[in-house]
Amino acid sequence: MASGNNLPAAIIHRLPHFTLSFPSAKHIFNPIESSDPLYPIHRPSARVVIVLGTSPLKTEHLDQYPSVECVVATSAGVDHIDLAECRRRNIRVTSAGSAFSEDGADYAVGLLMDVLLRVSAADRFVRAGLWPVKGHYPLGNKLGGKRVGIVGLGNIGTMVAKRLEPFGCTIAYTSRNKKSEVPYAFYPTVLELAANSDSLIVCCALSDKTHHIINRDVLTALGKKGIIVNIGRGALVDEKELVKLLVGGELGGAGVDVFENEPEVPKELFMLDNVVLSPHRAVLTPESFDKVTEVMNANVAAFFSNKPLLSEINLYD
Repeated sequence: MASGNNLPAAIIHRLPHFTLSFPSAKHIFNPIESSDPLYPIHRPSARVVIVLGTSPLKTEHLDQYPSVECVVATSAGVDHIDLAECRRRNIRVTSAGSAFSEDGADYAVGLLMDVLLRVSAADRFVRAGLWPVKGHYPLGNKLGGKRVGIVGLGNIGTMVAKRLEPFGCTIAYTSRNKKSEVPYAFYPTVLELAANSDSLIVCCALSDKTHHIINRDVLTALGKKGIIVNIGRGALVDEKELVKLLVGGELGGAGVDVFENEPEVPKELFMLDNVVLSPHRAVLTPESFDKVTEVMNANVAAFFSNKPLLSEINLYD
């Protein structure tokens, strides 16, 4: 128990630039930061660690929390957490669940529309004063009727599909397993999906199996007019090959929110009008922060009440 009340302590594990307030948690747990005077007391005995954002949680960090039984992540992806080590130590892990799904899906569709319709490029054209000088501006492409392939039909991927349906898009997907409850065409490999799509939206989780799942072969199969959007993790895409194909005109365009070595972005992309760049902000809105706080609080409350966790990760899948 934390000093001053009867609430249990939860260690806040974060990089300095990740912040999140906990006013709604005041009746559930005591958040203990490393700067807290009580940290040395609670660090060895705390049963819960809350990981903010994508702050790495590796073996050396877990060694600092010898009593931890549950890691509560505040992100949709958990590739920054050593899941194998958590499994070995019998530590349960939760994610943000579907808290970011709506905003992520909106952003993915927005990036796709921006690339196709050349919205950002047109904005730069006008701001640079080129309209009165050049007059002509290249035509964009409509979204309606396009074949869109979704890589990873989880919470975000499903919402992306639902948002694209009213545009008359033909939706297909690849995922670990075929989902009998959805009406979309399933392709067992991302290569087959790319060969049958005009655009790919990548929103699957990053793991050893999905690292560089979007490689040169996949991008080539997508074709010279193909568009790729990535709101998952940078390492899902072979970034060097992506740059080569875009610069060489072998790919139609890209909407990229995540990169392999953030915050470093390949400078070759800066001059390409068929590329829209974003600083890993696809899912971040005030509303999504409210939702992730609710999920986090619910998971912590469930753990201390011995109830089922709201968004537990299957560490044995």
